[in-house]
Amino acid sequence: MAAEEEKTMTFKSLGLCDQLVEAVDELQWKSPTPIQLQVIPHALQGKDLIAIAQTGSGKTGAFALPILQALLDSSQAFFALVLSPTRELAIQIAEQFDALASGFGAKSVVLVGQVDMVQQSHILAKRPHIIVATPGRLLDHLSRTKGFSLGTLKYLVLDEADRLLDDELTRHG
Repeated sequence: MAAEEEKTMTFKSLGLCDQLVEAVDELQWKSPTPIQLQVIPHALQGKDLIAIAQTGSGKTGAFALPILQALLDSSQAFFALVLSPTRELAIQIAEQFDALASGFGAKSVVLVGQVDMVQQSHILAKRPHIIVATPGRLLDHLSRTKGFSLGTLKYLVLDEADRLLDDELTRHG
């Protein structure tokens, strides 16, 4: 896409619904970033994607917006899972989902270590739409939280997949 075309693209022209266009306006996102321009149209078509971009480039918006748009069309519990290598990043991702979904009530949960598992289990029992988790804590809940499974999952995002895989390879050598 030519630089001139990129400047004229809007979130609306990428195919996002009015509710999400309003949400990005409220967050004062002026125009889509390059990663959002490349990812959002394909993600809205339901395509599987691998995208690489630097920190601060708008990656979270690139995957969160299409997930939220699909959720608006088909609201169901345990709709999307985002795996993150760190608890800090998981919390930031969930905050972004919450900010974008504030106008229509999509519920998310953060599953990370150093937070009480029982408290997290109670939130899971309320059947949130979006789960943002670190791999270890997700595995804890899958093995210990009664009634929790990922059988209805429609979207899976591996944020910073290279770090997730490095961490797993290091742990299991």
